[in-house]
Amino acid sequence: MKKKKIIAKFIKWRYKYVSNNLFVNTASAIIGLLAGLGAVILKNLTHLIQHLLEGEFIKEIHHTFYFVFPIIGLFLVLIFIRYILKKEIGHGIPSTLYAISKLKGIMPKHQMWASLITAPLTVGFGGSVGLEGPTVATGSALGSNFARILHLNQTTRTLLVGAAAAGAMSSIFKAPIAGIVFAVEIFSLDLTLASMVPLLLASITAILTSYFFLGDDVLLHFQLQDKFELNDLFFFIILGITSATTSIYFSKAYFFISDYFEKLGNPFKRLILGGILIGVIAYFLPPLFGEGYDVVNNLLKDNYEGVLTMNYFHIPAGTFANILIFLILLVTFKVIAMSITFGAGGIGGVFAPTLFTGSISGYVLATIINFSGVSGHRISTSNFALVGMAGMMAGVLQAPLTAIFLIAEITGGYELFVPLMIVSSISFIITKKYIPYNIYASELAKKGELITHDKDQTVLALMDFNKIIETNFIPVKPNMKLGKMLKKAVVKSQRNIYPVVDKENNFLGIVLLDDIRSVMFDKKMYKTTYVRNYMHNAPEVINYEKDNMKVVMKKFQDSSAWNLPVLKDGKYYGFISKSKLLTAYRRKLIQVSS
Repeated sequence: MKKKKIIAKFIKWRYKYVSNNLFVNTASAIIGLLAGLGAVILKNLTHLIQHLLEGEFIKEIHHTFYFVFPIIGLFLVLIFIRYILKKEIGHGIPSTLYAISKLKGIMPKHQMWASLITAPLTVGFGGSVGLEGPTVATGSALGSNFARILHLNQTTRTLLVGAAAAGAMSSIFKAPIAGIVFAVEIFSLDLTLASMVPLLLASITAILTSYFFLGDDVLLHFQLQDKFELNDLFFFIILGITSATTSIYFSKAYFFISDYFEKLGNPFKRLILGGILIGVIAYFLPPLFGEGYDVVNNLLKDNYEGVLTMNYFHIPAGTFANILIFLILLVTFKVIAMSITFGAGGIGGVFAPTLFTGSISGYVLATIINFSGVSGHRISTSNFALVGMAGMMAGVLQAPLTAIFLIAEITGGYELFVPLMIVSSISFIITKKYIPYNIYASELAKKGELITHDKDQTVLALMDFNKIIETNFIPVKPNMKLGKMLKKAVVKSQRNIYPVVDKENNFLGIVLLDDIRSVMFDKKMYKTTYVRNYMHNAPEVINYEKDNMKVVMKKFQDSSAWNLPVLKDGKYYGFISKSKLLTAYRRKLIQVSS
């Protein structure tokens, strides 16, 4: 109670002395600081677990334990979620997208801290996923709940969620511009002057937080040694096509394995199967244990020997074919290991696996070109590994601008800007043709609940289905006589349409006032004709469980109807009128635009 009074006093003071712009900007800076702290905590907890698992007491037999660690981590995550938290956590960025599109930017309180425990357990014990998704979700939940406590409106709340996401990405990669672009691309925020300043402030405070706690340590280590040459243009085009192909494989494999584990149902069955499979994969291919940034950094330094130091097959570093096969196996099974980790109940993100597969794909292509001698000169394998990461981000995440600016900031310059643009655009265009939506958004897109930069699509996704359904229609039975229908329904109703249902409330059809107008004053017809004589099919029917707002709008457009019945669980539920639908659409459009 005392806490509520303090908040109420603060809100009154804020409205009296602080302008809205100043308050939002200040709030964004605070949110950026919190998102940065979340990133630091997640990273340090994960590294602490990995350090303990690689300690002296199991060092000699550590490789054997690769088989056991993942299932232990997943078991701890399951126990925490099922018996301690007792709530669903959801996958980082998809859960944030869902909150923005369907929950008005409101995220559950437990999402502010739950990923800080479950993601390090998943990744620290060998789950083949990344920390970026949980970091973004943690920051976004902090922004959402900060806005909710201070009773900020939906628009401001969504902006703070985006600011937190920008801050989280900025803190992880020490790339503030890429963080802003990421928030705009993935969360479909409108980048105006009013929204740009909060995103910028959050990104700045987050990266300063990262520098304060982690110093100059960066996630990806790269020094540009070979500049872009026009002679390499054709090979970068090939890299764009290769990135698109790998992106399509990445997405298709992820969807297939996720669907398979979803069908298993029982979480313990999924845990056991998934844990064993990840353990087996990590045992034979140790570089797939955890995030895999060690592999990425080795390839960026053109140090493939570092990738081959630990492999079950004892592949010699000097054999070209063996090295190539090993790297291709890493790409193939990284996607499988990541998908299984998610399917088995692990908490993590797809960002790190995307960078992992992209760096190897680029490195492999450059190695093949150099070995074949078709280029006439040695092309830079480290540059191709770096640009390959951008190609995979553009394809898998369908965020080409984020890919370009992130890699440009990592390199500390724009020397590779042209190949980054070429590879990212080719990969994005080709992948988009076969995979319409990225991994984050696919489930929401199927349900029509995805917020996009398309204003019409966004408005439809944000509209509340329940608020436009009207239930003040009086149902009639098919065996009801005309006289009884007039007395029980027509006289009492203010509507000109009457749903016809049976005893179980199954929808049979409709009767319009126009259908009975010519006979409603003829008393001879009252006892000789029935509702079924005037009943006819509705021009279209809306399914409450299956149809989204986009489908509803299309049904009105195709049928030219003014009212359409709504069925819920197969039973009659109510009607949606075109006039109410369009009024609600216009109001939401004004709200979104403002």
